[in-house]
Amino acid sequence: MVQQMGLPVIVNNLFRIALKSILKNKLRSMLTSLGIIIGVSGVIVMSAVGEGTQALIRQEINLLGTNVLIASPGSSRAGGVQRGTGSLNRFTLDDVEQIRQSATLLQAISPLVMSGGQVIAGNANWATEICGVSTDYFAIKNWKAAQGSLFTEKDVSASRKVTLLGKSVADELFAGGNPVGQKIRIRNIPFTVIGVLEEKGQGGRGLNQDDLVIAPATTVLYRLKGGRFIDLITASAVSADALEEAEEEMRAALRKAHRLESGDDDFTIQNQTEIIEVVTKSSKLMTSFLAAIAGIALVVGGIGIMNIMLVSVTERTHEIGIRMSVGAQRSDIMVQFLTEAVVLSVIGGLCGVLLALLAALGINQFTAFSALVRMQMILLSVAVSAAIGIVFGFFPARKAARLNPIDALRYE
Repeated sequence: MVQQMGLPVIVNNLFRIALKSILKNKLRSMLTSLGIIIGVSGVIVMSAVGEGTQALIRQEINLLGTNVLIASPGSSRAGGVQRGTGSLNRFTLDDVEQIRQSATLLQAISPLVMSGGQVIAGNANWATEICGVSTDYFAIKNWKAAQGSLFTEKDVSASRKVTLLGKSVADELFAGGNPVGQKIRIRNIPFTVIGVLEEKGQGGRGLNQDDLVIAPATTVLYRLKGGRFIDLITASAVSADALEEAEEEMRAALRKAHRLESGDDDFTIQNQTEIIEVVTKSSKLMTSFLAAIAGIALVVGGIGIMNIMLVSVTERTHEIGIRMSVGAQRSDIMVQFLTEAVVLSVIGGLCGVLLALLAALGINQFTAFSALVRMQMILLSVAVSAAIGIVFGFFPARKAARLNPIDALRYE
């Protein structure tokens, strides 16, 4: 019971003595801790930027819609040279209908026809992306109209010249006015604006989600782009758990539509989970690499602590001899010097945490990047700092504890 009551007092005395010894040489202690400060702050900042980047990536991918599947055209070969993705495009509106009729795990499916162009309204004009879609696309992307209304299946089947404007396009062409019911021209073809989409803002890569014009897929394909091939097929599975099975249904329907009884697919399908995994893996790899570089500074800081503690042992050899002569055990000397190393290292770790928090705040405020500091990383960094103090302080503490009391008392 007495020992239990005395333990806090012993710890308090050890901490007080260690702190007093550290403060005797403030500049030396600060320079010694510099490696720990840089290492801890570097690891936390790199991890925070990695976490923030992954969060932005997930946010951007979620903007694609809910449980999304994207079918892209495949690649072709010419003269033994493999061309890029999309060079072999056989997607048609009939493919979309084939998938719609045969797939049971898709709740929405839409073609995507893209055609850039200059949009003109009165004296104003704006270059933007023209996207042709079906009505299912609004469910896939979770899009609603802030003004007016969305177009209908009748508009799609009749190839009507109606459009929905993104918020940015509406502001550029109509300067904050109400564009619903107004006429615009795309490549000198008149369209009627029937609605303005809800504002989406910028994605994780800085892309403006509101800088686009949406029209029925048939209208864009036949009146603006010309030809019969669409660019992409987007779909939404009934649930996240059904993504893989829905992807297989989509693949089977496209193979049937393209009469691919054997051989490779002439298209590729990606689901939302695969996209997230690919970009997250790349982000984690880069974050780990940068954190490893910052971790080197922790090792350097630990070596600095060991060196300075060895110097301290040499400087305080006479003091160690006096302590031993009045009854201090070797274990007492060792614990004292280990405590000094740990306190010095932990102080450096805490300063590194503070520096990292300030750096993360600056990144979030003044750059396009995002830094997300986790409490687990802060606690881990402080624990690693303490561990470094123990590991690199052990040898100097052991050297101090093994000094001969008589030789130590004679040392000057």
